[in-house]
Amino acid sequence: MPSDAEPTVDAGAQAAVRVDSWLWAVRVYKTRSQATAACRAGHVRVADERVKASQSVRPGDEVRVRIAGADRILVVRRTLVKRVGPAVAAEAMTDLTPPPPPRDAAPATVVRDRGAGRPTKRDRREIERLRDPEGIRGR
Repeated sequence: MPSDAEPTVDAGAQAAVRVDSWLWAVRVYKTRSQATAACRAGHVRVADERVKASQSVRPGDEVRVRIAGADRILVVRRTLVKRVGPAVAAEAMTDLTPPPPPRDAAPATVVRDRGAGRPTKRDRREIERLRDPEGIRGR
């Protein structure tokens, strides 16, 4: 068996691969079952249309994946059949995902347990400190 052979790539340059299999092969999801479940839940789109797990992708297709509330935009550069290492996976796709907004842009939200009642004076002061850490307001 020659060591130069790359069994992870389809024989044809334009060969189509199932979208769930490709997402698993390029390490977007840890398991193929997770990739299939994401397709079933409508978190995977190809060309801005929700797809089933059996939908085929080819090089040049744009795949949008919703993970943890954020969209990843991936362009298929190479189709893969088997799961590969991170270096080869990075070569098989182009990530066009915009960078996330800075954490300072989103203020911290105060979450109170349901049924906790009215905050005490101490709790209220802690909440005010969270909202206005410099204490500029009222002083």
